[in-house]
Amino acid sequence: MTGAVRLEPVDEQNLEPLLSVAVAEAEPADVMPPVAAPAGWSHARREAFREFHRASFGGLDAATRTAMYAIMAGGEVVGMIRMTRRDEPDVVEVGMWLGRSARGQGIGAAALRELLNLAAAAGMRVVVADTTPENRGALSVLEKCGAKLREDDDRVHAEIHLDATPPAL
Repeated sequence: MTGAVRLEPVDEQNLEPLLSVAVAEAEPADVMPPVAAPAGWSHARREAFREFHRASFGGLDAATRTAMYAIMAGGEVVGMIRMTRRDEPDVVEVGMWLGRSARGQGIGAAALRELLNLAAAAGMRVVVADTTPENRGALSVLEKCGAKLREDDDRVHAEIHLDATPPAL
């Protein structure tokens, strides 16, 4: 990994670079909710990507209850991480994706640690995530950041308590 990992709120300035990384290095289903559009990165799917991210510009207290951040490494956008308020008080759910070229370099764990700091600063006590047993990259990042994992059928549920001491690197 070259350069420090930092998070920038997704806005009009970094939305197009974020879309460019998604188109070049990820599948639509990995970076956004499903939409009725032609397969691949069609014009309609690109517009849906933009609107999906723009809907969260207001952050945790807006209608979507979601704060999205561009993951920056070496001065470049390499992916996105988000936190979304859950119905339980002081709990947010995290989701993340990285472009293929940014995977396996410690960027995901560094981005999640930064998000945990932002969640704590926003008054959150618990961060949760949900993934599949096959998503080894996500499971590794969650474990490195101190998540307690619980497998339930075909899902893995993760929980990180922000008052706990983070694991050593």
